[in-house]
Amino acid sequence: MHDQPSVIMTRTGALAELTLNRPRALNALNDEMRTLIVAALGGLPRDPDVYALALRSASDRAFCAGGDVRELVALCGEDHAKACASLAFEYAMNWRLDCFSKPTVSLIDGMTMGSGVGLVLYNTHRVAGPNFAFAMPETAIGLFPDVGAASVLSRLPAAIGRYLALTGRAINRATAYRLGLVTHCIDPDRWPQITEALADAQPIDRLVDGLHADPDPAEDDLRARTGAIAACFGRPTVADIFTALEQNAAGASDDARWCRGVRDDLEKRAPLSLHVTLRHLDECARRDLRETLIADYRLAVRFLERPDLAEGVRAVLIDKDNEPRWQHASIRDVEGVEVEAMFAPLVSGELDLPARRDMQDLR
Repeated sequence: MHDQPSVIMTRTGALAELTLNRPRALNALNDEMRTLIVAALGGLPRDPDVYALALRSASDRAFCAGGDVRELVALCGEDHAKACASLAFEYAMNWRLDCFSKPTVSLIDGMTMGSGVGLVLYNTHRVAGPNFAFAMPETAIGLFPDVGAASVLSRLPAAIGRYLALTGRAINRATAYRLGLVTHCIDPDRWPQITEALADAQPIDRLVDGLHADPDPAEDDLRARTGAIAACFGRPTVADIFTALEQNAAGASDDARWCRGVRDDLEKRAPLSLHVTLRHLDECARRDLRETLIADYRLAVRFLERPDLAEGVRAVLIDKDNEPRWQHASIRDVEGVEVEAMFAPLVSGELDLPARRDMQDLR
């Protein structure tokens, strides 16, 4: 008996559903899954019998724990060009999802990180269950927040996007809802009502609005830190952010303890990743999603050429010793010319994404 595919496509009435089905890997997104997703999306926009698309997970532990970076690093070791093509394919998929013309609802519970964020962030309706956790933890493995996330994070208030991008820390659904990263809070036991109604082509807005329940503000795990985040992460450079954290870490207050913990986290992140991430976010505040994804590809190709990504994957995901030996010992060892080189145009060619008006097949 053959195993089920890693992405299952089903049709029930007017609803098309994509179910991520790699539970043992927490749905870590690999090339096979991306190919299946793109193939499934192909005919839906022009199908008059399809009203909406739903994305969900077969795992109750995670929606998607990120991209399969072990696969990416291994592929890069075998064929750098194929690894770059894999990145280009994923970013084109993110753009395709954003340009998808029909209602798209993600039913999300558990971990939603990295590439998983890229699957749901551009859906019209993002429904979070009580165990939802959002994170972009790429700086911990020598990478940067990609899949277009910088376009959204850069626009969050009070430097919260900078905090999330640099630290990679997770937030719960109460925080994500306040920030607009999810649109509705609905527990999984109500999700069958959503899918049954969408199969009957019932209007989605009235449906999910009626099932939504505002989360308790007390559950928002960043609300009490808004002032400290703005004071520390609103600074212009990575060095300035470290200085602000140091200045606010003295004492026994909750904020002081929090600042010490954040400082300790940042000291474990790849120094080059921190510098690149901060600049990328600042630049993406002036970019749309398409422009951000093109910049993502440029940076990702550069990171594939650097040793930090392979080392981060080794330390965090393979050997799990959590003792990465980064190319730079500290943020102060990263020279401006190195950061500048990461953003330089690619000799091998940039990512080519059609303009939104030209994405006719998705209308």
